[in-house]
Amino acid sequence: MLDPADNIELPPIPSKRYFTIGEVSDLCGVKPHVLRYWEQEFNKLSPIKRRGNRRYYQRHDVLLVRQIRSLLYVEGFTISGARNRLENEPVPSNEARRNDEIQALIHELEDIIKLLDV
Repeated sequence: MLDPADNIELPPIPSKRYFTIGEVSDLCGVKPHVLRYWEQEFNKLSPIKRRGNRRYYQRHDVLLVRQIRSLLYVEGFTISGARNRLENEPVPSNEARRNDEIQALIHELEDIIKLLDV
C-alpha cells in the first residue's frame, strides 16, 4: 500500500545548472541511496561525476527523478514496469526542454516581482 507521506508536494526546482545528490534528494523527496540505486536501474538517469566521484545532476535529471518517483510511488509501477514505460516514451527535444526551462524562469521571475512589490 502507498504511504500517504509519498504524496507530499514537491518544492519548485531552482534555476541552477547543477544540483548535488543532497539537493536532488530534497527536491524530489527521495533519499540519496535510492537515487544511487535508480542510477543503476534506469539508463536515462546518469548524472555527471566529477572529483571524488561526486554526482552533479542537471535540471533534466531532476525532472526524470520526479517522473520515476511518480511512476513508482504514485502510479504503483514496479522498477521493471517504470523502466519499460520510460524507454517507450519519446525523448523530449532540446527545444521542448528549453521551453520548459524558460517557463520555469518566467515563474521564478514573477515570484521575485511579487516579493519586490510587497
